[in-house]
Amino acid sequence: MHASNLAHNLHGSEIIKIAGEINELKKKGEQIANLTIGDFDSSIFPIPEKLQQLIIKAYEAHQTNYPPADGVLELRESVSSFLKASFELEYSTQEIIISGGSRPLIYAIYLALVNEGEKVVFPSPSWNNNHYCDLLRAEAVIVPTQPENNFMPTAADLRPHLKGAALLSLCSPLNPTGTMFLKEDLEAICDLVIEENQSRSKSEKPLYILYDQIYSQITFGAHEHFNPVSLRPELRDYVLFVDGSSKCFAATGVRVGWGFGPAPIINYMKAIIGHMGAWSPKPEQVAMSQFLQEDEAVATYLTAFKQKIQKSLDTLYQGFIRLKEKGFAVDAIEPMGAIYLTLKVDYAGKTTPEGKLLETSTDINFYLIKEAQVAFVPFSAFGTDDKTNWFRASLGASTVEEIEQMLPRIEAALSRLK
Repeated sequence: MHASNLAHNLHGSEIIKIAGEINELKKKGEQIANLTIGDFDSSIFPIPEKLQQLIIKAYEAHQTNYPPADGVLELRESVSSFLKASFELEYSTQEIIISGGSRPLIYAIYLALVNEGEKVVFPSPSWNNNHYCDLLRAEAVIVPTQPENNFMPTAADLRPHLKGAALLSLCSPLNPTGTMFLKEDLEAICDLVIEENQSRSKSEKPLYILYDQIYSQITFGAHEHFNPVSLRPELRDYVLFVDGSSKCFAATGVRVGWGFGPAPIINYMKAIIGHMGAWSPKPEQVAMSQFLQEDEAVATYLTAFKQKIQKSLDTLYQGFIRLKEKGFAVDAIEPMGAIYLTLKVDYAGKTTPEGKLLETSTDINFYLIKEAQVAFVPFSAFGTDDKTNWFRASLGASTVEEIEQMLPRIEAALSRLK
């Protein structure tokens, strides 16, 4: 087929490939605990009942025509108030844009700020930055991170790579790890960006930060979410935020995301999203604008939701720590935020009962799918090499009981390796 060079060179999602394999096994009658997709089972984690009622009401009121390209004004007003209440961030409606979830926002930021061949710096592991660089034919500068830093990038990691870069893409809480920036670590990175921009002439493009905080409402215990603008207000003109309802309200299919940042860049994004037609549906926007004003309903939902997802994360975390204490070559990082747990299953070089050598993290993953009926995502799907035996477990579609049942299966499967 005579497709474009871009189409030929674009890599498919590794997560979707794994999900495809799982679906094939399910067709054959296999029962697989699928901890791969960053989504929710709506029977376990439904959207807020009040939000659902408001969506239905908006459809009944025939709010079904095109929304404004930057989003319904009432929703942008509600988001502005929500940001002020949640983070003490002050952004006007002209500095806020609504889209069909967070993906169009990320893509629009890339399109608005990055030219072909320009450098985009991002940590590994991270979600989808490599694919957006492929789409723009930008130069992807992938910065490895370390488990001792909870796989979060440090200023020391990033410093050698910022000279001349157009964009620094960061996320906290991080997909795929569920870990977060400490205040002092994010401050040090902010200072690096300020230093880099001060070194550039007025005719040069500044270094911008894409700051994905879609999981910012989902934090646990003493772990606190921080953002660049609150820590360093002088960065306000250089930070583009990605946020929305998809994760904090378990509303992935509702498709209401919001971005915010300096008005000139938001205006470019408005045109880009308009040409893509990547609007959020108007009924959902109208409903979300009303729901965000329901302070008690929002707080009640978030409290119950966070307790439920944390219990699932803690159950799997404690299970892996017990396996580690028994001498298994596994580990886990304490859940801090988001819906993910970072797991280590260090069994490369081992042989299955059938005599197959497990050489890569992908091999380990498919062994667990077959023998333990549980599927994770290797960090190789997020930019690491396939010798890195760390994995993402997504807990949005599993009950605590299912997690408790899968742990003995994992132990038995690992025990059979030689």
